[in-house]
Amino acid sequence: MSIDSLHRTPDALPDSGGGTPDARQLRAVLLAVSLALMAVVASVSGLNVAQTHLAVEFGASQTTVLWIINIYTLALAALLLPLGAVGDRLGRRPVLIAGLLVFGAASAVAGLAGSAAVMIGARVAAGTGAAMIMPITLAVITSTFPAEQRGRAVGVWTGVAGGGGVLGMFLSALLVDVADWRLLFVLPVALVVAALAMTLKSVPDSRERAPRSFDTVGALLSVVAVTGLVFALQEGPERGWTVPVTLVGLAVGLAAAVAFVAWELHRRDAALLDVRLFRERGLAGGSLTLLVVFGVQAGIAVVLFPFFQAVLGWSGLLSTLAMMPMAVLMMAASGLAPRMAARIGARSTTAVGVALAALGLALMALFVSVDGGYPSVLAGLLAMGAGMGLSMTPSTEAITGSLPRAAQGVASALNDVTREFGTALGVAVLGALLATGYRSAIGTRLDGIPPDAADTAREGIANAVEAAPATGDHAQALVHAARQSFVDGWQQTMWIGTAVMGALLVHVVLRGPKDTAPLEADGAAGPAGAS
Repeated sequence: MSIDSLHRTPDALPDSGGGTPDARQLRAVLLAVSLALMAVVASVSGLNVAQTHLAVEFGASQTTVLWIINIYTLALAALLLPLGAVGDRLGRRPVLIAGLLVFGAASAVAGLAGSAAVMIGARVAAGTGAAMIMPITLAVITSTFPAEQRGRAVGVWTGVAGGGGVLGMFLSALLVDVADWRLLFVLPVALVVAALAMTLKSVPDSRERAPRSFDTVGALLSVVAVTGLVFALQEGPERGWTVPVTLVGLAVGLAAAVAFVAWELHRRDAALLDVRLFRERGLAGGSLTLLVVFGVQAGIAVVLFPFFQAVLGWSGLLSTLAMMPMAVLMMAASGLAPRMAARIGARSTTAVGVALAALGLALMALFVSVDGGYPSVLAGLLAMGAGMGLSMTPSTEAITGSLPRAAQGVASALNDVTREFGTALGVAVLGALLATGYRSAIGTRLDGIPPDAADTAREGIANAVEAAPATGDHAQALVHAARQSFVDGWQQTMWIGTAVMGALLVHVVLRGPKDTAPLEADGAAGPAGAS
């Protein structure tokens, strides 16, 4: 069976249940899904700025606080593929409405939670609702917008998905600073109410008519695989990579992933995700690009926030504000990418974006310094934002365009899983590289520092700054040593990131998605005709 024939199976035909929306309705649809997506991505990082408040409010340990934060992402990532497929079958509009209701109710409960247990339960429910919302928002775009307008709509979606997290973190930090941490949940609830009202009014329904049974085994295996792998990546940096719980999570995730691929190959056309399609450049190249780009973006955040707070001494609010230029430029570049792709091709646009992102990493590695402060990293941040925006949109289109129109929920879920897994991987890998570089650099700068304080300083820059006042006359020297060591570790991490982006650039140039003109949408073809 050829790959092309996989795109035109007569057993899975879309049922839109209505005519083609006019321009006004399309704008309303795009606004509705953008608001829904913003609520989801803002909730991923929003609670990071309230860790201390959570610990005090609930009398919770650091481990419990991290579970409150991470369990949302874990539930979201694990359920994306199954719930995306459910949306294809039951109808994208009703699943989106259900997701908004679940997410909104769970966010309200979280804001009123009186204990850590209630908060964790609410976050799991919110993650479940988010897993219904996130893939459906993109699937609504790819199944509703005509081919000539789809690229621009996907550009808006990728801009919100990429920059919304930083914007959400800034608004969260603002609320924590000027009001109360519980008000963090007002923003997602307000966004959900607005998105729900617009969805009920403007979003059309579309669904798959498929005689084959739902791939329950594949859905369960995907949940176990993603849960195990993301859990290991979240726990490894905190508990250690060799502790039993991390190793078990990694082993279970890898075993389930292998079983998932084998089962999907067995199911063939009735699979939850036809893994044979990864032989296509569009699906494989788009997925790899998003994996690396989002991994680097998440890793940059891990590096930047300690730099702003521990090295420059900034508040959490000011630190998130410092990230805004990158986020704004990323969102702008995401909107520009479809026009650029129409002129020079999707592969060339992606290559330019990856090259700019690599340049941004190199600029930060070259010019970052303790004395240089924020200006020493600003140029790199701007280049990173532009590069990520230009590369994300064509990569997302390559993924959604590689699966049939009737499977756009699954295609969108795959896109989202790739982003979430890349984020977890980037935080784990770049965070570990930074910690290793810091420990290596500070080891030679602790001469004369009291042994207990020196041991504390080796654990991290925040530990060093906290321990410094107890060292008397050595306090200033210890803080300076920690800050300079952090910058040294930063530079090593950025150069490794540059090398990774360079390798990705070579892959995109040689094996990126072919530049093909968009195909007019039909009942069975992929939404953009990507190959």
